[in-house]
Amino acid sequence: MEEIEVALLVPLLGLCLGGLLGATVQRTQFCTMGAISDIFFIGDWNRFRAWMLAIATAILGTQILHMQGLIDLSESIYLTPNLGWAGAILGGLMFGFGMTLGGGCGNKTLVRLGAGNLKSLVVAIVLGIFAYMTLRGLIGLARVELEAATIIDLSAFELETQSIPAFLSLLGLDVELARIVSICVISGGLFVFCLKNAAFRESKIDMAAGFIVGLLIVAAWFVTGNIGFDDFEPTPIASFSFVAPIGEGLQYLMTFTGSKINFGIAVVGGILLGSFVSAKISGEFRIEAFVDASDLKRHLSGGALMGTGGVLALGCTIGQGVSGMSTLALGSLIALLSIIAGGAFGMKYLEEGSVIAACEDMFKRS
Repeated sequence: MEEIEVALLVPLLGLCLGGLLGATVQRTQFCTMGAISDIFFIGDWNRFRAWMLAIATAILGTQILHMQGLIDLSESIYLTPNLGWAGAILGGLMFGFGMTLGGGCGNKTLVRLGAGNLKSLVVAIVLGIFAYMTLRGLIGLARVELEAATIIDLSAFELETQSIPAFLSLLGLDVELARIVSICVISGGLFVFCLKNAAFRESKIDMAAGFIVGLLIVAAWFVTGNIGFDDFEPTPIASFSFVAPIGEGLQYLMTFTGSKINFGIAVVGGILLGSFVSAKISGEFRIEAFVDASDLKRHLSGGALMGTGGVLALGCTIGQGVSGMSTLALGSLIALLSIIAGGAFGMKYLEEGSVIAACEDMFKRS
């Protein structure tokens, strides 16, 4: 394809995939924060299993694309030889805690906004501003210093990537055999965890949500890594992620004449459009606003924490939790576990009403 065709086609496909994701999440109530909340407050694991099913599906599909040579995952941001473990932990905890305050992760914030929630508009704006501040602005220097002080250069251990198969190869396994083992253990284990549960199998909407979200992650990798390939100006290989793209989207709106739309910005627009259309068709479009000042402060804090934490962790519940995990990156696994921990702590904070009380309760439970 000519350069101009690729430059137009990739964002267009991103808009379409984002629209499908937005409509799916709006109709099925797929929500990573809601998954943690359901477990914490009512003991329901269905939405958590939907999240895990999305991860399992994304891993299997993405790894097949890579092994067939259709995409090259080694070019993704998740598989660099620089393991930013501190950013993954700190950023993951911040993001997980922030999404409980903000009423949802980056993806859910966009979906709720498309369905008429004005609280999510505030969260999205604050998230985007703080994401850009952490990428290139006021907080950027602290981020760079943290990375410089804590990043582990895996090339010193003769590892070219931070993939789990690469680590297994240190045990003497062939890298491709290690990849197959990793897929079977991680993806296969998650499939068993999800599908062995009768209540989850009976919840067709949760099963559909998990499979569709996982397949859309795979499709996004194919669009950027295969269709977007160009010898002169290739599209950076990526899948869904919603922290940095929201910040880039805000910048694009402000500097339209001097900017180019990319895949991530197009996906953000697609999610807003897809969730809006879905909410309108289903009659679920509702204008919602803040209840009081404390509600506003809570959402402002949540947006700030998600924007900063998401950049530190290189992604969100979807960006690291599904897209990153589909690459079998160790850093993504660390970030995912940290986000879940931060979300659980956030739920306890909302229940107890103070950080100290939440810490004490979590310590007693442990």
